[in-house]
Amino acid sequence: MNNSLIKILVVDDDPDILELISDRLSVNGFNVIKAANGLDALNAIKKEDPTIVFLDLQMPKMSGMDVLKTIKKEGINVTVIVISAFGTIESAVEAIKEGAYDFIVKPFDPTHLEVVINKVIEREGLKSAKEYLSSQLGERYRFVIGNNPKMAEIVEMAKKVANSKSTVLLLGESGTGKEVIARAIHQWSDRARGPFVPVNCVALSENLLESELFGHEKGAFTGAIQQKKGKIELADSGTLFLDEVGDISPSLQAKLLRILQDHEFERVGGTRYIKVDIRVVAATNRDLNKAISDGKFREDLYYRLNVVNIKMPALRDRSDDISILAEYFVNKFSIEMKKEVKKISSEAMNILLQYHWPGNIRELQNVIERGVVLCNGSTLLPEDLPLLPSTAAQSMPELGFHNAIKEYKKNLIREALKRNSGSQAKAADYLVLQRTYLSRLIKELDING
Repeated sequence: MNNSLIKILVVDDDPDILELISDRLSVNGFNVIKAANGLDALNAIKKEDPTIVFLDLQMPKMSGMDVLKTIKKEGINVTVIVISAFGTIESAVEAIKEGAYDFIVKPFDPTHLEVVINKVIEREGLKSAKEYLSSQLGERYRFVIGNNPKMAEIVEMAKKVANSKSTVLLLGESGTGKEVIARAIHQWSDRARGPFVPVNCVALSENLLESELFGHEKGAFTGAIQQKKGKIELADSGTLFLDEVGDISPSLQAKLLRILQDHEFERVGGTRYIKVDIRVVAATNRDLNKAISDGKFREDLYYRLNVVNIKMPALRDRSDDISILAEYFVNKFSIEMKKEVKKISSEAMNILLQYHWPGNIRELQNVIERGVVLCNGSTLLPEDLPLLPSTAAQSMPELGFHNAIKEYKKNLIREALKRNSGSQAKAADYLVLQRTYLSRLIKELDING
């Protein structure tokens, strides 16, 4: 933090003390204001809006204690450090009860003054950072909420559970914003200064996931040339987000259960238990009750995860938000790409509103991003949304469901190949598919061009 941006008010009826503190602060680059009595101090606080106030307790016209009580009564946001003579320590303690941050005792060492100021600057910096993060969180994740009453309820629940230690289980289809809510819970919690560590439980094989979660000791397996901390250990004092938790193997489920019960674990190849302070938020798109019935998920783990349950609605069940989300993404990507796309035509919006959105918000985001890339004017048109089936509803009764889906897939892939000059790699990126999966689809659907 730039010292010149920090305004400090020094209040003392002793001119020598007033000059000593003011000079010391000025030398260190702070913006210093002075007041010789309590009444002038209160006026300066209201007029100048200082960050820090050094306040003597015994002064004419209005005592420091009365100034402090007025600050508290009027809800003025300022950090007060009381200046107290040795014989008035009890008064200084009383002042802290009235809201003072700290006190220094006369006569004081100038270095002690700097220590106290640095503590306040750090505190103010952290507070500003928290406020900034909160505002960014609101802006960054505002689009997930929309106007849907169900989403408003979910956000309120997330705020309520944020400061608890309870495990949260987020349920819902892929792309509905589960990680967004998990991050919001973390940022709204008292763990916000700690790390938020996400783990995709379905992206890795069982052995790799075990090492990723728990870490490993040197020599634990071939290739383990040094000790590695796992995501659980890295999340200490913060939040561990387990995405697609319903896909982890039974053996890892048992180890995860111990983490939730005892907050301790062993690294792979380790011989000692490591204690961690973590809050777990988990997410899945699977029906865990069915998985329990099928013997694929531990019932005891389910109950440990399912302390607080939040169900994310599919985008098709909150169709009133589709237009809001689409307009948000158009503005977002237009700014990022430095394009002049300002709105969505009514015809294009109708296509968006009629589509089923199996990929939910993530799919909508990808479609709008591609649309902004393709758009040549200021308005997003139907031809900028080639991957959405505007005529699927009409073709389905003629072809039957399965044939209609097959034809739709063919059209999607042909259009993607056409727009990417026949490059399967680029077409795969365009469709947000794995290259190998796209190649298999081309072969299965007998697409020649």
